[in-house]
Amino acid sequence: MAIGPVQLVVLGFNQPDFKGEILAEFDRLKENDVVRVIDGLAVHKDAEGEVTMIKRSDLGGKEAAEFGAVVGALIGLGAAGLEGAREGAEAGAAAAEEGVEIFDEEEVWDVIDDIPNDSAAAVILLEHRWAIPLRDAIRRAGGFHVADGWVHPEDLVAVGLLAGEEAAALMEPEGKSA
Repeated sequence: MAIGPVQLVVLGFNQPDFKGEILAEFDRLKENDVVRVIDGLAVHKDAEGEVTMIKRSDLGGKEAAEFGAVVGALIGLGAAGLEGAREGAEAGAAAAEEGVEIFDEEEVWDVIDDIPNDSAAAVILLEHRWAIPLRDAIRRAGGFHVADGWVHPEDLVAVGLLAGEEAAALMEPEGKSA
């Protein structure tokens, strides 16, 4: 099982207006094998403090066990060489058999306590499936990872590649103006 690069994404929403678009886009990306949600948690606290939670993982039982085996093997390899990799793979597969759950109940309640009323937050462990062939091609050519980072609209303004008004428009929710 090939695992693509994994990214932790944390999102915040002030006075959210959820209409199902975000979940629909995750579904579309998964169907096209672009990304896959390994584990995700979204928490919405309404104006009165009532909490709604959505958990999501795109990994089924067999996929979760395979993912757990690969991650366990990597952890075991780093801790105790080849023998550790074998033990880690077995332990990881067993632990993930029921599904991958990175965010435990205690952490969930810590997040909920920190979210103000009339807002929401999401924490998503996202696998970039699109990057697997590119990563493999880079490896075959003798390349290796050095660094990575995201360039945001504000960064483009700072180096003169984007006007401030354009960046503000990109950052503003659709249909609302500053």
